[in-house]
Amino acid sequence: MKHLIDPTDLTLEETNSIVSLAQDIIADREKYRDRLRYHKLATLFCEPSTRTRLSFTAAMMELGGNVLGFSDARNSSVSKGETVEDTVRVVGKFADIIAMRHPLEGAPYIASTVSEVPIINAGDGSHAHPTQTLTDLLTIKRELGHIDGITIGFCGDLKFGRTVHSLIKALSRYRDVKVILIAPQELRLPGYIKQDVCDRMGIAYREVSTIEEVIGELDVLYMTRVQKERFLDEEEFERVKDSFVLDAQKMKLAKREMAVLHPLPRVNEISPDVDADPRAAYFRQVENGKFVRMALICKLLEWKNDSAHETPAHPEFYADENAQCRNSKCICNHERIAPLVHRTESGDLRCAYCDAIIL
Repeated sequence: MKHLIDPTDLTLEETNSIVSLAQDIIADREKYRDRLRYHKLATLFCEPSTRTRLSFTAAMMELGGNVLGFSDARNSSVSKGETVEDTVRVVGKFADIIAMRHPLEGAPYIASTVSEVPIINAGDGSHAHPTQTLTDLLTIKRELGHIDGITIGFCGDLKFGRTVHSLIKALSRYRDVKVILIAPQELRLPGYIKQDVCDRMGIAYREVSTIEEVIGELDVLYMTRVQKERFLDEEEFERVKDSFVLDAQKMKLAKREMAVLHPLPRVNEISPDVDADPRAAYFRQVENGKFVRMALICKLLEWKNDSAHETPAHPEFYADENAQCRNSKCICNHERIAPLVHRTESGDLRCAYCDAIIL
């Protein structure tokens, strides 16, 4: 069975087929209006969400299907202590496919190991957000006409930003992609992403301290929020915060065909005076999320019983009873599950559920 837990669960060919189907849906929405009539999507959102949950709901409804589930774990048996495994086993009896958002990292992976229906990770903590990645890829394709060969700048919180980590993983499989990392020292991209994704896959990247010094080189500028709460020193935050705010003045330095993306919600990292710029693609990006989720749901149900489309196994994962994940938000520290680890090419021992380093 095919699940989507991490962007790399999809081959490049599968990713491109989803993006292409989304483009076909955009071109002829009427053709797909009853494609999934009588099918049911369960949305299990154990933490707050607006765009992602409504996007999944709208996607299934436009395909002619039905939606069930919950948007608040307090209204479910999760509040009584039911495990992720048991929740998914039960809900899988009522739905054909499940979209899950969970605050505990690794929860969708655990769900996929027992589920009888496809699982879509709609975000697990700071770990992964693969449907946002598909949204980003579709947006880049629609805005620029291609993904190969782009230069993309990631700006803001690159340390904790799951959307950034997921998109870099996905872009690593396209040709000649260049990455520029724009972040304060406290929020720079984690070393393991640079080593195990960028270095291993041969992605050219460099780190800089301001938007102005590189914006003229970019085909895509991917903005994220610089989070004040991540700084130990408030004075340091006040000193650097304006370096990571995009405004109309900085946009004058950008290419005419450059696209600005943002996973939203924004706070103050993009000034409202950018919204009217035709290069501001972040609200078009929101609608693209609906179309790409329509395509993903169709494809996962199509591939459900196709042995040519199986979620890849992880032979590098192995049980280690002595391993202790120190990530307080990892599923392994909240439910009775076997500790799983894997060793990266850089030699680090990491938790298989959340990728936290095992000391």
